[in-house]
Amino acid sequence: MTESSITGLVLAGGQARRMGGVDKGLIDIDGQTIVERITRKLKAQCADVVINANRNLEQYRQFGYAVIEDQIEGFQGPLAGMLSVLKSIRTEWLITAPCDGPFLSSTYAESMFQAAWSIGAPIAVAKDQERLQPVYMLLHISTRDSLEAFLNSGERKIDKWFSGFRFAEVLITDCDDMFENINTPEQLEACRKKLSGGQSGY
Repeated sequence: MTESSITGLVLAGGQARRMGGVDKGLIDIDGQTIVERITRKLKAQCADVVINANRNLEQYRQFGYAVIEDQIEGFQGPLAGMLSVLKSIRTEWLITAPCDGPFLSSTYAESMFQAAWSIGAPIAVAKDQERLQPVYMLLHISTRDSLEAFLNSGERKIDKWFSGFRFAEVLITDCDDMFENINTPEQLEACRKKLSGGQSGY
């Protein structure tokens, strides 16, 4: 893989209802927002990085990356953000990460690309030991028209869409906390304790 073929996307377009509407990507943990942590990891692995957001746009722009809003109104979920970005990127591939997951594997993009390439698939989906984690996904630009048709039909479920493709399942083993996300104040506090403890790799 060459890094020049992949754009990294931070998905920050939701409403964060379970966190009382707090914009999770902008939460500060140990002196750095979650989005800053994720973009730093993606920048090291990708040709470009973009942020999908539908509110606090100026705050997100201050991080120095392009900010792309959903083209479908009404906070329609992560697929809407993926589609908007697929329509604007210049690279062949797009890799995604949610704004509420502060931990990201340093080999994420490489692992996903190699898995997709090895079976000739246009999609790779990350997984843990138990299940798929589809907000961590690698998409080829050729999936764009299918995704647009799917959303235009009123569908929103990620797994229903990608299951129509040949896709690679990628077990992430080098970052035990990668799929640990922040949906409650208690989870936020747990992440703060872990990060403020100076654990390596974060």
